[in-house]
Amino acid sequence: MTVIVNGEERLVAPGTTVTALLDQLKLPSRGIAVALDRVIVPRSLWPTEVLSPGAEVEVVTAMQGG
Repeated sequence: MTVIVNGEERLVAPGTTVTALLDQLKLPSRGIAVALDRVIVPRSLWPTEVLSPGAEVEVVTAMQGG
C-alpha cells in the first residue's frame, strides 16, 4: 500500500505500524516526533498505531540551536 512520508510516496506492507515505518526509514526512536494525518502520535502509541492506505506521515527531527 502507499503512504506519504514527508511529502513523498512510499510503499509499505499492510499492517505497518509507525515503529515499523521508522525502522524501514532507519530513523532513531529518540529525538523525533511523528504526525499521522496532521495529528501528533504519542511515542507510546508508535508500536500499535497502524498506517492506513494514503496516510500522511510527517517525521520531524529535533534540532538544537536558537
